[in-house]
Amino acid sequence: MTDVRDAANGTDWRAWQESWDRQQELFMPDREDRFRVMLDMVEALVGPKPRVLDLACGTGSITDRLLTRFPGATSTGVDLDPALLAIARGTFAGDDRVSFVAADLKDPGWTGALPHDQYDAVLTATALHWLREGPLTELYGRIAGVTRAGGVFLNADHMKHRGTPRIDAAESAYRHARMDRDTAAGALGWSEWWDAAAADPALAEATAERFRIYGSHADGEMPPLDWHVETLRAAGFGEARAVWASPSDTVVLALK
Repeated sequence: MTDVRDAANGTDWRAWQESWDRQQELFMPDREDRFRVMLDMVEALVGPKPRVLDLACGTGSITDRLLTRFPGATSTGVDLDPALLAIARGTFAGDDRVSFVAADLKDPGWTGALPHDQYDAVLTATALHWLREGPLTELYGRIAGVTRAGGVFLNADHMKHRGTPRIDAAESAYRHARMDRDTAAGALGWSEWWDAAAADPALAEATAERFRIYGSHADGEMPPLDWHVETLRAAGFGEARAVWASPSDTVVLALK
């Protein structure tokens, strides 16, 4: 990977980007699989030079993989988290294919801050479960509004299952036992990663602001796949279904 440093303070933004990826992989060891499938579907449905909206972009993990695979693509990243946006902006500084917008997805006017009215693809991963069903329904309507005719929306996220409590309990226990082994071997968990960010002068202020915005935990829901499919169709997408699943997560694709 290229060493991306901030000339003003020497911060290695690429190292922070990769550190975030490793921390996320602690929770989702199949994370790269979902990204690959998402980009496969983007190429299949809108081609290899898409205009992409990276929704709740965080550090820009999706954008990073998008541009590696499709050098002719462009990306607009949207997030509210000032610390993760600092890493994203530092990582992609000087790349005119990428722009970032600080916006709250619960704000009805967030689409007005975008540089384009329509996108070929809107992509998001492991983020929208932070929203409850009401705000997520409203968000799906706004996503449909910025997705062009024939464009796609892909959401890779935690989704509940109906009527499988024993399977869910066994999967959860297995996943958490693996995470415990990995953290015992030195992997950074969520809290430890944020402690490290707070200790870095380049991220300390943004991290403090991040916790003022979000607090220490999410207040969202994880509706099941059929809820997502029905809600996306009601929002204006013509087709929607799952295109990938792990024992705990699902990628749902909606075609405008």
